[in-house]
Amino acid sequence: MLSKTIARYGRVDLLCVDELGDIELDRRGAELLFQVLTEREEKSSLAIASNDSSGGWTKTFTDPRLCAAIVDRLTYNGAIIGNRHRLLPARPNPRPSRTQRQPPPG
Repeated sequence: MLSKTIARYGRVDLLCVDELGDIELDRRGAELLFQVLTEREEKSSLAIASNDSSGGWTKTFTDPRLCAAIVDRLTYNGAIIGNRHRLLPARPNPRPSRTQRQPPPG
């Protein structure tokens, strides 16, 4: 069952991982992520979002060798797009009430 799940994650066209680094993964969780990354290597696209640089991922992946291997898998033949300026999260616009809504044009 686990091998089927890893294979399924290996087949999708684009795998998006959001907030990598926000929670600590035990060794088994990090090994499973590494297996998924290995399954996808040079076959499919991957997008990772993180508030930490890869240097800060040692909190997430507590085994330094496994952390280095995951960073290697993520950066090999990839592009790192960084933002030097932290932006405040956008506040959602409140939805206008029915009396404030304008009729559709036409």
